[in-house]
Amino acid sequence: MKAAILAVSLLTSFSFCSVASAQLIKLTIGSNTLSGSGLPAWVAKDAGIFRKNGLDVQIVYFRGGTITAMALVARETPIGQVTGPPIVSAGLKGADAVMIAGGNVVSEYWLMSRPEIKTAAQLKGGSVAIANFGGQADFLSRIALQKLGLNPLKDVTIVQIGTIPERLSALATGKVQAAMLNSPDNFRAEKAGYYNLVSVRLPYQGVGVATTRAFIRENPDVVRRYVRSQVEAVHRIKTDRESGMRSLAKYLSLQDKDLLERSYDDASTDDKLPQKQYPTLEGIRKILEPLAETDPKAKAAKPEDFVDMRFIKELDESGFIDELYKSKKR
Repeated sequence: MKAAILAVSLLTSFSFCSVASAQLIKLTIGSNTLSGSGLPAWVAKDAGIFRKNGLDVQIVYFRGGTITAMALVARETPIGQVTGPPIVSAGLKGADAVMIAGGNVVSEYWLMSRPEIKTAAQLKGGSVAIANFGGQADFLSRIALQKLGLNPLKDVTIVQIGTIPERLSALATGKVQAAMLNSPDNFRAEKAGYYNLVSVRLPYQGVGVATTRAFIRENPDVVRRYVRSQVEAVHRIKTDRESGMRSLAKYLSLQDKDLLERSYDDASTDDKLPQKQYPTLEGIRKILEPLAETDPKAKAAKPEDFVDMRFIKELDESGFIDELYKSKKR
């Protein structure tokens, strides 16, 4: 696994370079998202927000949140776009990873099945595809199955498949009978004739921004610049629809206008993507609750153990965020 991480992230994590007479900090960040939840980083990059804040950001992609968190903890990528579950799991094992900006604080996944499977009884005994164990899709798949009245440990087999395209392929070939999908791929699958058995939408620490306490200690200014870029990118998403949709279409290869608009609207709602980018303590609590049933460390842990809100709090208390939205227009 270490070799795989190294192979993806051979770029230097961060260094100084001179670009157009301005000194930029070159920063490589890890991500596992190819969904609407990746929009803040894409907009920050495409709209020049990172560069305005002194950062030259490159994004490397991993197969799932667990591997993204591993790269973060191993300091292969000093900042990551990653969901809450692998950050919480890493923290419970002694890692110093923390969420520093909320990103998506409401998560929504659909449990999509093959067209011939339309009931829980028909899914029973089958397989459900997720990215990898310990990630967001894994956690939410168990909630989805329980909503259907199925026991995730006994009634189905949850299998690690990888990326959403890989999950869709497994679904198409019959390797699995259902898969956990989020926007825009749930909409794509619906158009292709797959069936939405159940959807899960709840306050949850979805794809946000994470780093390590060690990186914060050593590079607080880099972290400060990144969090400011995140906040400004969210503002751009909410006030410049055309720019945001261009980035979404570019990174997700969306040609279908209806699908693009539906995906953009889904990704940019105020409950999912709030103006004030605090990590969600309620959402982290929901991650801890099922873990606490079998892990004494999770039972003793508090949501605050997995976040560092100082940078978003600085921006909020300074009035910077409120000032951004004074002239909000859509």
